[in-house]
Amino acid sequence: RFAIDMQVKPKGMRVWIVRCPGHDSFILMRQTPLIDNYVDVEMKQVAEHEAIVPVGADDDQDEGACSLCCGICLTILSVILIIMTFPFSLFVCLKVVAEYERAVIFRLGRIRSGGPKGPGLFFVIPCIDTYVKVDLRTVSFDVPPQEVLTRDSVTVTVDAVVYFRVSNPTVAVCNIVNYNWSTRLLAQTTLRNVLGTKILSEVLSDREIISGQMQQILDHATDPWGIQVERVEVKDVRLPVQLQRAMAAEAEATREARAKVIAAEGEQNASRSLKEASDVMSETPTALQLRYLQTLNVISAEKNSTIVFPLPIDTIGGIFPGM
Repeated sequence: RFAIDMQVKPKGMRVWIVRCPGHDSFILMRQTPLIDNYVDVEMKQVAEHEAIVPVGADDDQDEGACSLCCGICLTILSVILIIMTFPFSLFVCLKVVAEYERAVIFRLGRIRSGGPKGPGLFFVIPCIDTYVKVDLRTVSFDVPPQEVLTRDSVTVTVDAVVYFRVSNPTVAVCNIVNYNWSTRLLAQTTLRNVLGTKILSEVLSDREIISGQMQQILDHATDPWGIQVERVEVKDVRLPVQLQRAMAAEAEATREARAKVIAAEGEQNASRSLKEASDVMSETPTALQLRYLQTLNVISAEKNSTIVFPLPIDTIGGIFPGM
């Protein structure tokens, strides 16, 4: 546990000497406004009775006062220049951003209070103000085809499309150099990482689940950049040619096996029906002759031809008993 001077200035870098109670050493530590943890930069030996003294506090105060004075002077000179060149200076001072844009304004390198400006007309002071336009519309881009090795060791080529937009223009300008290019690179790596945990059947059938996982991962990763990923879609999954042939042969063999099973079941059902019919005809001998005549009638209806067939005497005797 350390004894430390906790006076922190909001601007610039602060440096402290931190002494360990009961030890003859201290740690020289520093902190910047964008870093929350302390960084050990130097170790020295001092006497135990020496007090804890902030290092560089006077220098920071002098630098801050100097910067403030310079900023005020430049602002006054710029305003005087605007007044002297009025109304021609309006062409330089007045800026317009569209409904779908926002302007992040920097004055002497610092972001102006009030957040991004727009839409509409806003005022800038030449020489000390700079601004960056940020488009708030949804942007879409294609993820280049990625060769991915699935969990079951199958190589596939997958591409996707990502839709995103800027949700916080100030963060998008200050926290990252190029949010568009960074989101593209992150989408490529995320696509490879997500598909690497899936097997081939899941990649081919569960595209909506994969797209949802990618959208959640990208949205969480780009949130510190002021980016919101709205939608991710897997476009196409391309398999190697040899794998396509193997899968086609497997599917064809499966279909042929099913066809043979269905044909065998049909023959089995037909044989059972024929057996039942033969049992019925064996009980009535005349039924066989009637079936024979019905078959001849069907044949004669299909083709106009003369059919000669033998007629059993038993049949004639049954029909004409007196003969």
